[in-house]
Amino acid sequence: MCILIVEDERRLSNIIKRGLTEAGFAVDQAFDGEEGSYLAEEEDYDLIILDLMLPKVDGITVCKNLRKNGVKTPIIILTAKSSIEDKLQGLDSGADDYLTKPFSFLELKSRIHALIRRSSKEATPALTIEDLTLDPIKHSVVRNGESVNLTPKEFSILELLMRHRDEVITRSMIIEHVWDYNYDGMSNVVDVFLTTLRRKIDSKANKKLIQTIHGVGYKI
Repeated sequence: MCILIVEDERRLSNIIKRGLTEAGFAVDQAFDGEEGSYLAEEEDYDLIILDLMLPKVDGITVCKNLRKNGVKTPIIILTAKSSIEDKLQGLDSGADDYLTKPFSFLELKSRIHALIRRSSKEATPALTIEDLTLDPIKHSVVRNGESVNLTPKEFSILELLMRHRDEVITRSMIIEHVWDYNYDGMSNVVDVFLTTLRRKIDSKANKKLIQTIHGVGYKI
């Protein structure tokens, strides 16, 4: 799952990014409202964290414009503006949640999971194919009744494949989903992760679920 942080305070943005990355998310950053609006409309995010007091374009305007332009991605406003009037204005602009600074990262993470769970993309939280089940909320994977321990990036790759069952997922699609917008690594890193993922998921099973489509990518 991929999250966009639109926050001009770079230190805070980097702290949030580090925490979310450790929790298994891919994270992009924008440091002003103009850049945030562009990324939010051009890229497919699972959630947006949006500050209100931004350079170039303020957060309220960004939120209103995104909703006006048909972007339905869940938005959490994260701001120092804490009055009831500010909260009402933020929610009325189209935001799904409002959290004031200073904040608890655990609370932010909990709200992120709750919003993603409620969104249309997560109507059915647990994903099951054959005897393989992945629960994105509990961050757990079970194959044939046995728990499978995956790294955050392995988990994200498997989730992407399972959400697109029987579809071929290219290496570039995996990089965009699991890494971030600025990642410039070579696609062979995907092959390395898929090798370890296949070993953990398929090595003990009679039926192999992860398939390589040579020259294109992978599918389940």
